Amino acid sequence: MKQDGELDALVRQRIRGLRTARGWSLDELAARSYLSPSTLSRIETGHRRIALDQLTPIARALGTTLDQLVESDNDDDVVIRPHRDEARGTTTWLLSREGAPYGVTVAKLRVTRPVPADLRVHPGRDWFTVLSGTVVLRLGERTIRVEAGEAAEFSTMVPHAFGAEGGPAEILCILDHDGERTHLGPTRSGAERR
Repeated sequence: MKQDGELDALVRQRIRGLRTARGWSLDELAARSYLSPSTLSRIETGHRRIALDQLTPIARALGTTLDQLVESDNDDDVVIRPHRDEARGTTTWLLSREGAPYGVTVAKLRVTRPVPADLRVHPGRDWFTVLSGTVVLRLGERTIRVEAGEAAEFSTMVPHAFGAEGGPAEILCILDHDGERTHLGPTRSGAERR
């Protein structure tokens, strides 16, 4: 955990960085956040204590959230480590963090198993694109081959399962909460994520 002074400096740096990235002057941010330019200048330079009632309008004006503005810069988890699940015949790299926007999970999967016989259903929709290899998607009574460079999107209320054909396949998928639980299983736990 960062000391208060370190986090304070990080927040100030983020405010200034976001403002300059947008090409805004202090006057422009001041107009958008309903604070004075001198107050903003003193906040950015560390000559004024940052108050919560100032951070909220600043974050809103900069198009970010208060959480993002004050989150730690802990980079211990920069490297995404794979989670191998031999029973499912998959290796998973979770590319989105816990609590990602819109409640979706982005993951890269390496699939080595053939398409399972059991078809499953769950609420929502699944989307994936094949990065390499061939994926066989069983969707109800249909069997669909999805080649590298192609994508599939479907209602998960239709009984479905997928697997690799002719060797391992790698896919990039976007799953809602129900799809995450069904397709990724226990890989979401903090110890296995990164």
